[in-house]
Amino acid sequence: MRNEEQKLAERFFNYLEVEKNSSPLTITNYQKDMRAFDAFLVSRSGDNASWLNIDALTVRAYLADLNKKKYARKTIARRISSLRSFYKFLVRENVLENSPLQRVRTPKLEKKLPTFLDEMEISELLTSPDDSLLGKRDRAILEMLYATGCRVSELVGLTINRIDLGNRFVILLGKGNKERVVPIGHTCVKVIRDYLPARAELMNKYGVDEHEHIYINSRGGALTDRSVRRVLDKYIKALAIHKNISPHTIRHTFATHLLEHGADLRAVQELLGHENLSTTQIYTHVTTERIAEVYRENHPRA
Repeated sequence: MRNEEQKLAERFFNYLEVEKNSSPLTITNYQKDMRAFDAFLVSRSGDNASWLNIDALTVRAYLADLNKKKYARKTIARRISSLRSFYKFLVRENVLENSPLQRVRTPKLEKKLPTFLDEMEISELLTSPDDSLLGKRDRAILEMLYATGCRVSELVGLTINRIDLGNRFVILLGKGNKERVVPIGHTCVKVIRDYLPARAELMNKYGVDEHEHIYINSRGGALTDRSVRRVLDKYIKALAIHKNISPHTIRHTFATHLLEHGADLRAVQELLGHENLSTTQIYTHVTTERIAEVYRENHPRA
């Protein structure tokens, strides 16, 4: 990467961190995408390669190169999206007058309907943990995932001061450090109340000093995303549910069940913390498919 490009890239990454409040992982992905595009420019133009002298034809050639190398559509879409954000930033900073990506379309992705659990499956899952100390923790994890539709990162980041059991709500810290208030039901409150003494007992057992994280690992420290996945895998395997299930599946289940029971789409958007309604609309496709399936299975002339 040339010196001039390096300085522009650093300004862009600083903008993402400070103004956009992007996560370290997001910034890392942008950095990878920028390096990949730079390598393509160098392969075409050698020492004359410059980010400031490209046009739509160059970007289309890059798209063609990615397709030729059989990159996944999702990867290609992300790389073009990264470039679009970068050149939009350069226009904003008056480095360029126009973005070379204005006339370039991002490849359309096939919309896969999210996997979710039906109401019997989620009920069986939530009641699977036993009454041991870790069983109570596991039940509290699963119940919170389904009660709030939270992301696993939001769950492991949940702290004592962000949950109000008396008024039955939690404050989740989502993408870009955006807070949202999500209600929790009586069942979730009861499960959390049962878990908190078990949490204290585990922390005392291993001599762990009090900390703010609600969810802890088996030795009293803060829980990680990977640990949540292992907890879920344990119970999915025991129930022999033949679906590809992840913590995010429970988020899908939360949204799908709300809509199936008549919830307003915009309310679900707020609960999930989606910035755009279009992101939430995928669940309307799920419920439409579900209705069609019920019709086909039950109507005499279907």
